This record gives sequence, structure tokens and C-alpha cells, in this order.
Amino acid sequence: MQTTENLSIFALGGINEIGKNMYVIQYADDIVIIDCGGKFPDESLLGIDLIIPDISYLEENKAKIRALVVTHGHEDHIGGIPYFLRKLNVPIYATAFTLGLIELKLDEHKLKRDTKLIQIDSKTEIEFGKIKTSFFKTNHSIPDCLGIVLHTPEGNVVHTGDFKFDLTPMNNQYSDIHKMAEIGNKGVLVLLSESTNAERPGLTPSERMVEDHMLEAFTKASGKIFVSTFASNVNRVQQVVEAAMKTNRKLALLGRSMVNIVSVAIERGYLTIPDGMLMEAQEIDKLSSEKVAILCTGSQGEPNAALARLATGNYRDAAIYPGDTVILAASPIPGNERNVSSIIDNLFQLEAKVIYGSGSTTGMHVSGHGYQEDLKLMLTLMKPTYFIPIHGEYRMLHHHRLLAESVGVEKGNTFIIQNGDVVDVQNKVARKTRKIPAGDTYIDGMGVGDVGEIVLRDRKQLSEDGMLVMVITINKVDRKLISGPDIITRGFVYARNADDLLKEVNKRVKKTVEELQAEDTRQWNIMKQNIKKSVGQYLFAQTRRRPMILPIIIEI
Repeated sequence: MQTTENLSIFALGGINEIGKNMYVIQYADDIVIIDCGGKFPDESLLGIDLIIPDISYLEENKAKIRALVVTHGHEDHIGGIPYFLRKLNVPIYATAFTLGLIELKLDEHKLKRDTKLIQIDSKTEIEFGKIKTSFFKTNHSIPDCLGIVLHTPEGNVVHTGDFKFDLTPMNNQYSDIHKMAEIGNKGVLVLLSESTNAERPGLTPSERMVEDHMLEAFTKASGKIFVSTFASNVNRVQQVVEAAMKTNRKLALLGRSMVNIVSVAIERGYLTIPDGMLMEAQEIDKLSSEKVAILCTGSQGEPNAALARLATGNYRDAAIYPGDTVILAASPIPGNERNVSSIIDNLFQLEAKVIYGSGSTTGMHVSGHGYQEDLKLMLTLMKPTYFIPIHGEYRMLHHHRLLAESVGVEKGNTFIIQNGDVVDVQNKVARKTRKIPAGDTYIDGMGVGDVGEIVLRDRKQLSEDGMLVMVITINKVDRKLISGPDIITRGFVYARNADDLLKEVNKRVKKTVEELQAEDTRQWNIMKQNIKKSVGQYLFAQTRRRPMILPIIIEI
């Protein structure tokens, strides 16, 4: 039977990028949103604190939204939720640990009281209008991860979430391979699968590989031990706890996110720490260094995180001394390498013993994302008719498409899309048909979306060439120059060393004003434009710089 109702699948974030994941499944008048992440800005986005998806399409269709379903608790999947909820207060469905992390964010933003949070697990089944939803367990570098099956009248859509196949997981949260095979046998119309490690051959190593290396490092260390890792990697935190316990060390936590997430993990039963083992940061110096282990944030080189401050000697309650051991139990996310390298240099200058580098060389880190064989196994279990690689930069999506074709997905049935591209399915035939608004929304302090390309361009110009402010006072009656121009420079030239340059600028401003007065020009915007043009051309000819020029005209 032919149907006139469409199944639509698209991403508002997470395609051709690592971060701010948000995927939308819509059947007729029912919308289910999967994940709502944030992404940290690069150096070009001056002053921006966070990037979240543009949700203008969802705001226009808010009456159709049935739920936000969250696959797991990493920042690139939950970081945008507080900002999303200010515009669209919809029910949030997530597992126990993920809800704990979301609650931390909502408490911070004073949104918890007004938000409906519903706990789910791999056995949950929910109907969102015409979209019935079920789940399956996956394994990742954070507890309580789920894949999602969306049962629609057109067919089943599967979203894997982030995953790998770890057959010996630290927390005994095994991937539900049998259930995945059952889902595949029943038929998967469209598979959306993450692509982060689609370029890396083989299988992802088990988290258990880290256990022995961590204990060995603790056993050999003579001074204090500092371990920096992702606070959300509860399995890694548990390994540090056990290594500290076996070497008779007490443990201190440095960094707000480390303290908060560890407390959630303990409270909800995902982390076990013996009584009396945790100590406050202020107690570190009261114990001999051989009795101290410290877990801290900052493995990605964040300038304000605990490790960066320790590396520069600016942490109030703790210090790294010669002979202390520092372990970076995480690999740098692409883009963070420079910051991480700078911190490592600083640690060596403090004469610390530093264990760093890729996980395969140090044994201190394994990825939470599946390598090529993991991705092929997921494709083989699901046997999708159509495939959409997600969560990765373009080259990763491309490699994932080749993997899909190598295990039986027909050529032409894989869609490499951009954020906003819509794949419409009608009568079980999928086509990339149209585009909806999608892009970045910038968070700057309390402002959401009020900083756009023009503001960023101005910030970039100010950061590169500085600014020149010219204040002139004009008689309101006869339009003649009374005083000025008074010239103020910031970040352009040092005024005392640029007398001749600024005197010439002064002359040019006066000449421009006089010429416009002779023409009886009474519009200030024309006067400002002419001043900027005249002064700008002169300054570029003399300095090869383009400072921001701000003429200010005062009438008296």
C-alpha cells in the first residue's frame, strides 16, 4: 500500500564535524530529537564559549516535537541541552547516569524544576505518536550508553550512538550483540552510525588493556602521581582508584567537573571508592608524596583546567615537584594538540616524569569509538537497506561509506549529507531531497545567538590590527569644527612612538571635515564614511595594517 506520509531524517549538528550532535527523525507530525550537544570553539572564534546547533526549524515546528532522547552523557551529546530547553521545554529521555549528568547542568542553569526527565534503559519501549522507540545496549567510554531503534510505518531507523565492541568491559556493560542481530533480522531501513574512527584499521582495544599499565606506573612512581583524564570516563577513574588502593595511596580530586561527575557516579552506583580513601585538596601537603594520587581535569589542554594551572604553578592547593609522575590518560582531540603539547613542555620544565602520547604507545588510553572492524560488525549485524554515516569529519564519513559497501550495502544507498540536508523516505525509497536551516549558534557569556559573523569579524579585526578612535566636536549651528580630532589608539600603534603618523591622520580628518562643510553635507554618516575611507587608505599605505576606525562626532 502506498503512503503519502513521509519519513524525514536529518542532522542539525554532528555531520562533517566532531561535536554538537543533534539528529532529527520526523514521521508526519511526530518529531523525535536524538542528542543535543555542544562543541568548543577553535581559536578563530574569539570570545565564544560554546557552539550549539541552530534549532530554528524545531522552533517553527515545536508542536510536533514529542521527545529529546539522549544516547549518552558526553558533552558533545548533552552540552546544548540547557540552551535548548530555554526555547523548547520538551521531555528528556535518558539512562540513569546520563540523567545524573544532565541534572548537574540543569541545576547550574536553574532549569531542573521545570524540566521533565524520564529514565530509560535498554528494555524500555515508548510510543511517540506514530514513532515507536526501543533501545539496545552499547559500549563506549562512559557508562549507560544506548543505541536507538525508531519503528516507523515506513520501516525501522537505527541510530547507534557512540560505540565500540569491547568484549571484556571494565564495568560489565556488554554490547547487546544478540539484540542487535535480532534488530537486523527484523529489517533495518536506514542505519545512522558514528564514524569517528572510520580511518583506523582493526578492532578497538579493550579498556582492560589500561588496567595493568596503570598499576605498573603507580608501582614504579616515587613521588606524587597526577592522572589527567576525561572526568566522564568512569571506567578509567575506577582503574585509578584501584591502582591507588593497591599502592596504598590516598586520592584527591582536582577540577569542578571531576568532583561533580565522580559524586554522581558514586551516588548512582557506577563508581566504588573505599571509605577514607578520598581526601580534600588541602590535605595533599600533609601526607608524604608517596602516599598521594591526584585525579585532575585538563587532559585536552584547557587553559583554565586543573592540569594547565598545575603545569604553570598556579594551583592553590597542590603543586608538581621534581620527581612527581604525571600521566595523561587521554589522547588529544583533533585541534587540541598544540595546547596539550604546551602543557607537556611545562611539566618537563618542572622536572616531572611525564607519561604521554598515543594510547597504543603508553597503554594509558584506549578509544571509546569503534575502529573499522567494529563499524563493519555493526553494519553486518544491522544489514541496513540505506546507510547514513554520522558523527565525523568528511573524510571519516567517506571511509565509513566504503566500509558499508564492502560489507554489502548497495552503492548509491549511502547518503553523505551535510547538516540541514534532508533524506526523505516514501514507500521505502530514500532520497536526498531538500535542505532546512542549519548552522552554528554561538554562546558568549549569557548571550545565546546574539554574536554573529559580523561581530566575530570585528573581533578578528580588533585582535589583528587594533583600533583608532577619532573624536571631533562640531558647532551645531554653523557646522564648523570646534575641537579635535582627539585620537585614541588601542592595539594599533603606541601613540608616543607614532607622532608623525598621528599628526598626518589629524590633518586628513580636518581636511575631510572642511571639504564636506564646503559641500554643505549635513549627514553624519556620510562624514564618518569619508573620514574612515581617507584615514584607512593612508594608514594602510604607511603601515600595511587595517585597524578598526571609529569616528565619533559630537554636536554642541
